[in-house]
Amino acid sequence: MFDIWKKHYTFVDDVNIITKLTLGILLFFYVIFIHQFDYMLYLGIFMLVFLLLFSGLKMKVTLSFIVATIFFCFLSCLFMIFYGEGTHVIFKFGFIKISVESLYRGLHLALRSFTVATYGMVLAFTSEIVMIFYSLMQHLKVKPKFAYAFMAAIRMVPLMITSLIQLRRSLKMRYQMIDAKNYRGFKRLKHLLIPLLSQNIRKAHQLSVAMEKKGFQDGKRTYYYYAGFSYKDLIFIIVVLCIVLVAGICAHMLPISGIHDVRVSNMY
Repeated sequence: MFDIWKKHYTFVDDVNIITKLTLGILLFFYVIFIHQFDYMLYLGIFMLVFLLLFSGLKMKVTLSFIVATIFFCFLSCLFMIFYGEGTHVIFKFGFIKISVESLYRGLHLALRSFTVATYGMVLAFTSEIVMIFYSLMQHLKVKPKFAYAFMAAIRMVPLMITSLIQLRRSLKMRYQMIDAKNYRGFKRLKHLLIPLLSQNIRKAHQLSVAMEKKGFQDGKRTYYYYAGFSYKDLIFIIVVLCIVLVAGICAHMLPISGIHDVRVSNMY
């Protein structure tokens, strides 16, 4: 999916997508029941290190995704920080009240989001679109007509972006020859949307006709690629489990905040 930014490949790239998705779902439900702040903090840090080591992307690209993720995770916890309950008030202005308890609960929520999002980036950066749908068809018995339809739809996205870039360049040249009142405001948007929609509807129709002629139906079919399982799947499971276990041990042996449960008033 992110091949243009790939710098190197790791064993995670060869792990079956079903293994990654299953562990991701289990991790999501597991972090919901983590209420110890230090445990969540260590788990987020270790998952970040895991992303940096095994994503395989250029560092500046990976860091840009990480910064964006941190920003959105912080936004998601602001409601909890500003309007949460607590007795030890740090700041109060009108209906905004920030307490020690609400601050830690908000940060704990942000760490949960960050941990799951970081694992999701590992999954996205190390998975190929083609192999995802081949694995779903071969092992989870997803109907080929649905799998190939989704695959074709995803493949259409870069074509749409290319069409948009070409259209904008063409309009930029055309606007030099006509009066500015003919392309101001909504007219400029209309000049982009209508040709873009018509072009991509035509491409989608051509693609659907081609797929129908080539026999993309629900019957039995053979596959050029086989998305199997290997020893790398077992290694991946062990690595993720080690991250979870080591984070718990570090939270117990090397506590940072000493908060045992962010839900209670007496956290320490």
